[in-house]
Amino acid sequence: MRALGIEGAWVLEPRVFSDPRGTFHEWFTGPAFAAALRHPLGVAQANCSVSVRGTLRGVHFADVPPGQAKYVTCVRGSVIDVVVDIRRGSPTFRQWEAVELGERHHRAVYLAEGLGHAFMALTDDATVVYLCSAPYTPDREHGIHPLDPALGVDWPTDIEPLLSEKDAAAPTLREAAERGLLPEYGECLDWYGRLREDQSAESITSAPR
Repeated sequence: MRALGIEGAWVLEPRVFSDPRGTFHEWFTGPAFAAALRHPLGVAQANCSVSVRGTLRGVHFADVPPGQAKYVTCVRGSVIDVVVDIRRGSPTFRQWEAVELGERHHRAVYLAEGLGHAFMALTDDATVVYLCSAPYTPDREHGIHPLDPALGVDWPTDIEPLLSEKDAAAPTLREAAERGLLPEYGECLDWYGRLREDQSAESITSAPR
């Protein structure tokens, strides 16, 4: 696990074993994850999406607490996966990080609760799977238009973006802020601290006596 430039965003670059039969790699291991983030990933839901080339999904996020952390990889084709810091008060507010995920690299990206997530399919049948820390709750889910100039995400210019009606109608970052939809950085930090405290308490109670 390697930390990205936005607090709460990480990338996994696994060791891949290959032989004439194919390849093998571990795309998620609980102990390594918990050691890097100082708390485990509680998995409440696992999603799989298949997209045609140009499909642009996001920017999606959920109210904090509890928010929805995501651990994302692409098992077929490739995508540009983007983490956006939309936490009001964050020192990296409005900044974004992009990582190419796909069957060539076998990388995975983790984004903590309160961060925005989006990706664009670079190939047909791009298959993205992700683990979520909380189930989908429609009335707590929000979006920001992924092509908002205020975000300035550097999407590929040679691919025509294909958005859902919902994402195409999503507010800009400014509009989302005016509506009070954006997570607060301080509340996110408090939530991350609670996760680590829960981990510490669990370690103490489970220690041999």
